[in-house]
Amino acid sequence: MDVINDDAKGGFRRIEVLTGPTRRRRWSASEKGRIVAETLQAGVTVTEVARRWHVCAQQVWGWRRDARAGNLSLPPDTAIAAGPDFVPIVAEHAAVTPAPSIKAAAKPAKAAAAPSIEITLAGAVVRVAADTDSALLAEVLRAVRASAT
Repeated sequence: MDVINDDAKGGFRRIEVLTGPTRRRRWSASEKGRIVAETLQAGVTVTEVARRWHVCAQQVWGWRRDARAGNLSLPPDTAIAAGPDFVPIVAEHAAVTPAPSIKAAAKPAKAAAAPSIEITLAGAVVRVAADTDSALLAEVLRAVRASAT
């Protein structure tokens, strides 16, 4: 490492010279397939595999995307999941209740719950009614996220 005295600024600065391959590495399709196959094993992260192969993690994510699209062949006995399975959303409608009897009228009636959603963000649960202003909701969610950091 060279140290250069820069008289104009009155101090020292360091210059680091990096050496290594002068060209970009070229990965064959079979090497890319092996790397992607490693990331598909249970308990293995893309970051770990990328570090092991000295590749940027974003490059490996791109290769995984190519494999999912069918543009990259993987070794035999390697399967890619089609995608995440999502839980279907079920909307609940307020049930029609029969007219209250005299005995039921004496008890305080529960108000019918308005349709709403619950958002869990940064350890907080925000219940949102159907008629909530979207700008207000966005502001509240930003405040919750900011309070968690």
